[in-house]
Amino acid sequence: MKLYGALEAGGTKMVCAVGHEDGTILERISIPTSSPDETISAITDYFCEKEICALGIGCFGPIDLHLGSETWGYILDTPKFLWKHFDIVGAIHDKLPVPIGFDTDVNASLLGEITYGSAKGLTDVIYITIGTGIGAGIMSGGNLIHGMLHPEAGHMKVTPHPDDDYAGKCPYHGTCFEGMASGPAIEARWGRSAKELTDEPKVWELEAYYIAQALTSLIMTLSPQRIILGGGVMHQTQLYKLIRAEVIKDIAGYLNTPELADIDNYIVPASLGDDQGIMGALKLAADAVK
Repeated sequence: MKLYGALEAGGTKMVCAVGHEDGTILERISIPTSSPDETISAITDYFCEKEICALGIGCFGPIDLHLGSETWGYILDTPKFLWKHFDIVGAIHDKLPVPIGFDTDVNASLLGEITYGSAKGLTDVIYITIGTGIGAGIMSGGNLIHGMLHPEAGHMKVTPHPDDDYAGKCPYHGTCFEGMASGPAIEARWGRSAKELTDEPKVWELEAYYIAQALTSLIMTLSPQRIILGGGVMHQTQLYKLIRAEVIKDIAGYLNTPELADIDNYIVPASLGDDQGIMGALKLAADAVK
C-alpha cells in the first residue's frame, strides 16, 4: 500500500505524519515552528526517511493557492514575520521531490471530514475552527472554495452584544468574528483562558451570541448542508446547545428546512478526534498523485 506524507503547518507547531489513503495514520511527530530554514530542515529530514510517494500540506495563511501563479505555494502577508512571502512548497520540494498537494489548514480539516468523517457524502459543507484564530473551510457544489484568495470568514463583522463593551482583539477589524470570539479575545475580555472559564455561564452565552451571528450569515449566503465546528474553544461542549438555540433565534423562522429542523445534527463538533486536519492532508497527498 502506498505511503503518503501529511503536514499540518501551523504557526506554533508543524505536525508531520505518514499514512495511507484510507486515512490510517501510522506515525506522527510535532516540530516547533521556528525559523523557516530550521523548521523546513526538520520536516524534510523526517519525510526523506519515510519513502513517501506524495505529500499533502494544510498550511496557515494567507497562502497563494492559484496554480500557475508565480507565488503558488507561498505563505503571503502573514503576521508571522519570518514566514512572510516564504515559498513553503518550493522549499520542501527542493529537498523532497515528490508531488505536493497544498491548501489552507481549514480546507484540509474540511477535506478530512468530507472524506473520512461526518460530512461524507455531502457536497456543501462548512468547517470552522475557533481557537487562537478563527478560520473557515468551505465546500460548495462538491468543490473546495478558494476564490480571489481563500475565504476569511473569521473576519466577518459581527454586531457587539448590547452588554459587551469589549473593543475586539483583531488588530485589523476590531469587532470582527475573530476579534470577538477567538481564544485570545475570550482571555483578553475575561482575564482568564477559555479552559479556566468553563463554569462561567455568562462567558459562553456571549461566545454563543457571536458564533451564532457568524453561522447565520454563512447559512444565509452559502446554504450549507452541515456546519462542523472545531478548534480549542469548541472543546467547551456546553457551547453547542447555546449556539444552536441562538442560530434558530437569529434565523427567526425565515428558513424552514429538514436540516434546521434537526439542528443537533446540523451544527456539529468535528468527528475525527482532532485528526481531521492531518487526515485531510493525507487526502491532499493522494489527490496530488492522481
